[in-house]
Amino acid sequence: MHYPEWIWHNGSIKRWAEATTHVMSHALHYGSSVFEGIRSYDTPNGPAIFRLTDHNRRLFQSAKIHEIDIPYTLDELNAACREVITRNGFSAAYLRPVAWRGLGGFGLSADTPVEAAVATWQMGAYLGDDVLEQGIDACVSSWQRFAPNTIPAGAKAGGNYLSGQLVAREARRLGFGEGIALASTGLLSEGAGENLFLVFDGALHTTPVSAALLNGLTRHSLITLARANGIEVVERDLPREYLYLCDELFMCGTAAEITPIRSVDGRQVGAGKPGPVTRQLQDLFFGLFTGTTPDPHGWLERV
Repeated sequence: MHYPEWIWHNGSIKRWAEATTHVMSHALHYGSSVFEGIRSYDTPNGPAIFRLTDHNRRLFQSAKIHEIDIPYTLDELNAACREVITRNGFSAAYLRPVAWRGLGGFGLSADTPVEAAVATWQMGAYLGDDVLEQGIDACVSSWQRFAPNTIPAGAKAGGNYLSGQLVAREARRLGFGEGIALASTGLLSEGAGENLFLVFDGALHTTPVSAALLNGLTRHSLITLARANGIEVVERDLPREYLYLCDELFMCGTAAEITPIRSVDGRQVGAGKPGPVTRQLQDLFFGLFTGTTPDPHGWLERV
């Protein structure tokens, strides 16, 4: 992989290779980190970061849940995101703000200093070339999401993604593009790192935040865009078999954007290709960055 030249680390811009942390850092051993994934897009008005403030605000919310005291303000992290994009000369790119417990005392409850960084790199379609147009084949994983009141699914924490890794790696091993996880109830949760939307009779159905999922900002954006354009949205518990019976199905997330799913467990979904509601939402979403979709909420924040 070709790494970018510059990264923001603990308050200053450094060369990528110089941004290091100790091998005995708390986060490396115990997963005590929180992070965000954000995209910058090349718009007609120049580079713009999609929902930058909302993402970094959620970073602080995740940190609050896990009692990680980030030693920077929201404004400072927003400025770091803009600076690292500019220094690397990027317009369309992926951003990774991250904060973690560093080297200090030993043990689960040890007091340690908190470090922070913002990295950026250029990223295409997360799940592979042409997937936004053609869709992927997915499977239901044998791994379930964590039960309520065990690990907080509402925090975007590094340790949570051990679950996503199991789901994703099993799917790849079996020859699928991505895995779908069930909650501890046996009902639908989300993808390895993406939220789910099912389409029935022109209406969007999605699993609730109580289904052991991260309340994604892309998920929220699509619900907002759908309702503003006359598409009904229903948040409800959904059984596994509805994956096979829906008219359309797609995953969404900052990295995955809007990725159609054409089959699940070898069963064709709908017509076996992206359907009209999926296409409409893709047009509305990507239209934010081409200028064809209005941005009344101020989601695009200029670099």
